[in-house]
Amino acid sequence: MKALRTHATGGPETLTLDEIDDPVAGPGQIVVAVKACAINFPDALIIRDMYQFKPERPFAPGGEIAGVVESVGDGVTQFKPGDRVFGGIGNGGLVEKIAVDAKRMFPVPEGVPLEKAASLMMTYGTTIHGLKDRGHIKPGDVMLVLGAAGGVGLSAVELGKAFGARVIAAVSSEEKGEVARRAGADDVVVYPKDAMDKDASKDLANKFKAACGPEGANIVYDIVGGQYSEPALRAIAWEGKFLVVGFPAGIAKMPLNLTLLKSCDICGVFWGAFTAREPEKFRAQAAELFDLLKAGKIDPLISETFPLERGGEAIAKLENREAVGKLVVTME
Repeated sequence: MKALRTHATGGPETLTLDEIDDPVAGPGQIVVAVKACAINFPDALIIRDMYQFKPERPFAPGGEIAGVVESVGDGVTQFKPGDRVFGGIGNGGLVEKIAVDAKRMFPVPEGVPLEKAASLMMTYGTTIHGLKDRGHIKPGDVMLVLGAAGGVGLSAVELGKAFGARVIAAVSSEEKGEVARRAGADDVVVYPKDAMDKDASKDLANKFKAACGPEGANIVYDIVGGQYSEPALRAIAWEGKFLVVGFPAGIAKMPLNLTLLKSCDICGVFWGAFTAREPEKFRAQAAELFDLLKAGKIDPLISETFPLERGGEAIAKLENREAVGKLVVTME
């Protein structure tokens, strides 16, 4: 079978399409014929050895898959060959087949295409955990989302609206703003792509404040980091929650005096560790996502698909912050 793998630290251009042996299901495992693998920012980090986990090489990136069960190992009773499944696996998804722990996978809801199923768990899972467990979202909250047109950003817009918040989408272009509006954003702020000086940073903070209203943002959902984090923090409400989700624009250095002045919290959102530490709570949130999907309140936007041999292009596009919605590698 074919696998797109990393053999040495580097960018997406270093990935190679390898021919490797088919996997065999061990006890408690299933072999999944992968049909779709969604690309996420950790895929760009993990091949550069910049992610929290560093798998032994060679390995395939790709932490979110959907496909069809090909075989089951001893002790597996919840799945059978032919079942459609999806789930988050950490890494290893850019392959034609993979053996995974059956407990990590979920049945694909009826009528949901595999490309959409592959795009659900990591982005929407991160966001439902962030908003409910770290942000304690409630109806009537004002929520500012940085990077609102990407996969995680759009999940925040949709889930924020589903939970009754007023959502302000911060994006890098008017085109991305329209995407966020179609997903339900109540207002849009376009931030500059170029480096900001002190005056530009203050101007952006004022734009965030104007969009959020006089009380500020109860939740800031920061997927971008870098120079955008401080202006967003300046727009936070009294006792607001600043959720640190990712930092493709760099790791921000925050003026902690602002946390005192606003009596606010800066909270990390590490979904991967959460799923391992609290598996039952994770599965309950996954079931809630299925219900929201069936109700039409969330709907992953897939902007582009790539064949396996071009999976590196998808990672590069995400790494360069050019992606809108989700990018998916398909094996057909």
